[in-house]
Amino acid sequence: MRVLDMTRLAPGPYGSMLLADLGAEVIAVGGGRSGLPVPALSRGKEFVTLDLKTGEGRAVLQRMVAESDVLMEGFRPGVADRIGAGYAELSEINPRLVYCSVTGYGQTGPWAQRAGHDINYLAVGGALGTFGPPGGPPVPPLNLVADFAGGGLLAAFGVVGALYEREHSGRGQYIDAAMVDGVLSMMGMNLADWGGPSLPRRGEGVLAGTHPAYRCYACADGRYVAVGALENAFFTNLWQALELGPVPDHMDPEEFATIEVRLTESFRQCTMAEWAEFFSGIDACVTPVLEPHELAGSDQIAQRYPDSPTRSVPAVPQYSRTPAAAGPTETADSTARVLARFGIGDEDARKAIGSSTPDAVRGLRWPPI
Repeated sequence: MRVLDMTRLAPGPYGSMLLADLGAEVIAVGGGRSGLPVPALSRGKEFVTLDLKTGEGRAVLQRMVAESDVLMEGFRPGVADRIGAGYAELSEINPRLVYCSVTGYGQTGPWAQRAGHDINYLAVGGALGTFGPPGGPPVPPLNLVADFAGGGLLAAFGVVGALYEREHSGRGQYIDAAMVDGVLSMMGMNLADWGGPSLPRRGEGVLAGTHPAYRCYACADGRYVAVGALENAFFTNLWQALELGPVPDHMDPEEFATIEVRLTESFRQCTMAEWAEFFSGIDACVTPVLEPHELAGSDQIAQRYPDSPTRSVPAVPQYSRTPAAAGPTETADSTARVLARFGIGDEDARKAIGSSTPDAVRGLRWPPI
């Protein structure tokens, strides 16, 4: 499968990286400094510079589309149409094209043209209002939920679904992948629970971080352990391992204060590393809270991904016959080499690049360091 990726920032490039990990040929198509790739999400891709403000640049894009399976773009609604890269025009050239637009609010609705970031999509999708402590402001979980999960991951899932459907119908189609929609989808269980005993309000509830059996506790060295002992068996193992006496009913709100005090006092007696070792053979759902620079030292992660550098994520999921594989990360502009595969010579390539970026013409790395 050949994927043309015209997206920017994080969601789209993450989605196309997932497709590259699964074996797709991914060509990132950009123009000038507005099209610089995200290095951490660039593995397994090649980079082409086109000036779509020129007829030559649009002609080259159309030629590439004719021989491709997927196009991803992340412009505001209507922009792709204005630069000759919209679905209506390109699907005439290639009716089998799967075309995916990755945006924050989608192609329709009164907010379609608004700018936003992960925190805004979380807010509008109802998720941000559930994050953070009861007495403080909502706290976004980095940009993991809307950008990467609701945006890039679900966009890639939509592309794969459309490609599968194409095997039956022979036709491509348009995918409107909105990050707010992705957030809403992932909120399915929590929307149903909102206002009830398990999620009565922000920062409170079984999974919100305040339940004494499902939260983090400080250790003697100031680090933390994560406790997820919700089920009776796990909580019993936890309580008995700590030798805290008769096991209380950890789901009884009247016991919460006592349980929290006892667990708080217990976990402050040892360091995080000592607790990690102590609970390594106890089925109580207690784990150390690792920071990113510590992942390479995790025996679990190191065993499953021995070749994954500390600052690179593994190719997932793991297949039995056709494993995903992380390709090389090369962000140099490779316009001439890639266009040659489409039968486009050097002169036409230079015209298509135009004045989009002098870096590509001089052969400098993209982005410049």
